[in-house]
Amino acid sequence: MVISYNWLKELIAIDWSAQELAKRLTMAGIEIDRVTEEDGDFILEADLTPNRGDILGMVNVAHEVAGLSGAALTLPQANVQENDEKIEDYIHVTIEEPDLCARYTARLIKNVKIGPSPEWMQTKLLHSGIRPINNVVDITNYVMLETNQPLHAFDYDFLKTKQIIVRRAKNGEKFTTLDGVERALDPNDLVISDGPDCAVALAGVMGGLDSEIHDDTVNVLLESAVFNGYNVRKTSRRLALRSESSIRYEKGCDVHHADYVSNRAAGLLQELAGGEVVGGIFDAYPRKKENVTVKIRPARVNQLLGLQLSDEEITVCLERLGMTVTPTEGGYSVQVPSWRADIEMEVDLIEEVARIYGYDRIPATLPSGKTTVGQLTPWQSFVDQVREYMSQSMLETINYSFIHPKSWDDLRLTPDSPYRNCVQIANPLSEEQSVMRTMLLPGLLNAAARNLARQNESVLLYEIGRVFYPTQEENVVREKVSLGGVIAGKLGANWLKLDGTLDFYFLKGVLDVLFAHLGVEITYEPTGAYPSLHPGRSAQLCAEGKILGVIGEIHPHVQKNFGLKDRVCVFELNLENLFALYNNRTTTQRFSRFPMVSRDLAVLVKEDMEVGRILNRVRQLDLPYLIQSRVFDVYVGEQVETGQKSVALNFVFQAPDRTLTDTEIAEYMQQIVVELQKTLHATVR
Repeated sequence: MVISYNWLKELIAIDWSAQELAKRLTMAGIEIDRVTEEDGDFILEADLTPNRGDILGMVNVAHEVAGLSGAALTLPQANVQENDEKIEDYIHVTIEEPDLCARYTARLIKNVKIGPSPEWMQTKLLHSGIRPINNVVDITNYVMLETNQPLHAFDYDFLKTKQIIVRRAKNGEKFTTLDGVERALDPNDLVISDGPDCAVALAGVMGGLDSEIHDDTVNVLLESAVFNGYNVRKTSRRLALRSESSIRYEKGCDVHHADYVSNRAAGLLQELAGGEVVGGIFDAYPRKKENVTVKIRPARVNQLLGLQLSDEEITVCLERLGMTVTPTEGGYSVQVPSWRADIEMEVDLIEEVARIYGYDRIPATLPSGKTTVGQLTPWQSFVDQVREYMSQSMLETINYSFIHPKSWDDLRLTPDSPYRNCVQIANPLSEEQSVMRTMLLPGLLNAAARNLARQNESVLLYEIGRVFYPTQEENVVREKVSLGGVIAGKLGANWLKLDGTLDFYFLKGVLDVLFAHLGVEITYEPTGAYPSLHPGRSAQLCAEGKILGVIGEIHPHVQKNFGLKDRVCVFELNLENLFALYNNRTTTQRFSRFPMVSRDLAVLVKEDMEVGRILNRVRQLDLPYLIQSRVFDVYVGEQVETGQKSVALNFVFQAPDRTLTDTEIAEYMQQIVVELQKTLHATVR
């Protein structure tokens, strides 16, 4: 949004310099980013907040400055001299969709003479970033910048039926906009139609090519209407067609001023284009809207602002902004100006009082009342611990919750996969962000691909984020918190000349450290149930009979789909289920002063047996002094029968109060051998 300093001074008598004006507006919450000088004028570039769309009109900027300065305001006059004809004899307007079009006014100006607009108008348009075209189009743009109300001018003689119908577009209907592009419409789009069938404008966005103003235009039908901002935004984004009109409708226009704006433009057309204004305005206004009235209590104002303002001071602040203040029981009734759609509640009015009084005049005070010591909930503390431990090995990343539906195909998910049951975004920014994620994997793989493509040798990323699932209830979404990670590449050169490849076992080691810190015992069970992962290099993370997540190497086809050349390993688990198993108790144990005893055992088992099963069977014996068990060698070769493998195990025993005897150790080892023979049909080598 740009503000012309010279134009503003025509509306309000202020003696502030352009720099002082920028400072005052910024202090009042309308941030001015830059002030530049152009052709003897100062241009103020404003960064507006979404709720202050009214500032897109110069008159409303003048109202704001009047509130800050108390200076007199001169509003543009709508001077129109009408002929004796009646507008009803020339045009009829029907609004079929009152939810999408609150009001539609139409005026007819006959016998206009198309030509260039005056230099002063062209200068203002250029300073506002709009290219002058001709006097008729320039007037509609000028009044739009002045009042924040978009206008559209039709060549009346090209309207065949002389009936304006505001309706939804028909499915598959074609329409050529002013830029010469034919666009396919759908029933969510609102159009201005010449009769029931012929669309002549895309409501709130852009007019049609067939009815535009030409050099030989004689009669002009002037539209001043108010359309539903949400619908205009949806149409504008879907068609990638953004205009000065759509920007204003998206933020909201003043339905009460549509007739005034029409008169203002008609008066200028009469003055600058020699037009003859037909008597009356055809005003279709099916559901009249009353001005908003809000009650304000002076005691509440002072309580929230920490001030001691009198009733008179509060009233002056509000009246400066064009509000009508009436005393009532317990406070005041304030009628809000129609152009201030952002004011709905008492706190909104209190904020206006603070702005006009001056934020800089509000003293800094310490908070009063009862104070409490803040602390984290158990869940927050748990998440912080997970983040701390993961950050020791990997970097945290944050990805969008919105993803491309094509991601499910890239991950090779089956048609009946529960992960495909996702929440559709009603108004997506783009097709690439049209559904909500049900897993973290797509975002992590895309992040890995971007990093590797930029010559990062090693990628170690993790994310703690929410995933979303639809439910049976309408507009209710179920959320879960997941922890996911991805590694790829190498750790880089090292003096030991080790390979340093980031593989499955590196990622497993990171998770083992995390689980050990959280006091959760996890088992890894090989699985081929995940089509996104390599069937021979993936495992489920299980604890207490529940599946918490999955870890593994990405399937080569998925790797190719995401543009990854290196082998990539990932994991993803349900953080809420892990929290249910989290052991927050800290335990201590004295070191034993007595020696440890180590024993090795080699057994023959089937070649396809996971060594994790062997260790699990040993741990389930719960031997009293067994403090460590591990696999240190696996052998398949000439000395081993075909279909079998030799697994070498190491066991460490230690007692806290004495030295264990050979007899005791032998007894424990015998129990291990018997258990493995009985349950796994193992043979001691």
